[in-house]
Amino acid sequence: MQLSIAATVLACTGAAQAFSDSSPFYMFSSSELPTSLNHKQLQTSNSVLAQAQKYLSTCPTQYYILVSQPNVHADDIHDVEFRCTMPNLCRAIGSETTHGRFSVREVIGKVLSQPLADHITVSCAEKGKAVKVEEVALPRLPSTKEAKRAETLADNDHELGQRLETLGDDYTVIFFSDPNEFKAYEPDFAEAVHMNLKRQSKSPVLIHSRLGNSTRTLPLFEKYQFFTPGIFMVFVALVVMLSILTVGLKALVSLEVSYGAFDKDMGPAAQKNK
Repeated sequence: MQLSIAATVLACTGAAQAFSDSSPFYMFSSSELPTSLNHKQLQTSNSVLAQAQKYLSTCPTQYYILVSQPNVHADDIHDVEFRCTMPNLCRAIGSETTHGRFSVREVIGKVLSQPLADHITVSCAEKGKAVKVEEVALPRLPSTKEAKRAETLADNDHELGQRLETLGDDYTVIFFSDPNEFKAYEPDFAEAVHMNLKRQSKSPVLIHSRLGNSTRTLPLFEKYQFFTPGIFMVFVALVVMLSILTVGLKALVSLEVSYGAFDKDMGPAAQKNK
């Protein structure tokens, strides 16, 4: 039951394709969250932070953990079957002591830890409440190589789980990220395909040399490829069409007609027909 609640929160609107320049935002607490929160799954960081700060200004709990996971993406939190890939985080969200949950799958813009920590400290100090604010900065996820990325995420979840075990019964946890360096996985053969497409271009193609800048000193016809397959096909078609045109012109010129062929016949046969 707990994991099903967490999976629902983390994979909300998961069927939609995620934006590559966005990041997830999760806030869960042992205190009830206001019903006025905007649960749209695509929001700006300013909108999300305004709602979070409005809730935090009431100083609802005594213990706050601000978890920063740089370069994480919404698709990193669950796999293609929407199974949670951060079980410790999911377990904490679905815990029986968690009564308030707020999640936004796609947050456009930066969410910084220090302004949130300062806001909590100042708001609670004004209300005369002693609170504990802990900032957890997890290692940045690699931008490419899916295997390494998943391994780092699993290690970070294990480290986060150790922190979440000390939550107690009066807590608020905020999980956020900086999405600026997220990159989709690019296979190793992408560069080879790109180079092959260049070689198949119809325009003169620069022949790349493994010697780097040494191509600048090569002769013109060694540096560029002018006779491409496309040009060769044009030449072949041109030869065929010119051959047909030549045969036609020769046939037309070879026609022979006598000078009297078009003269009017004035002989006896013509007079008889009249």
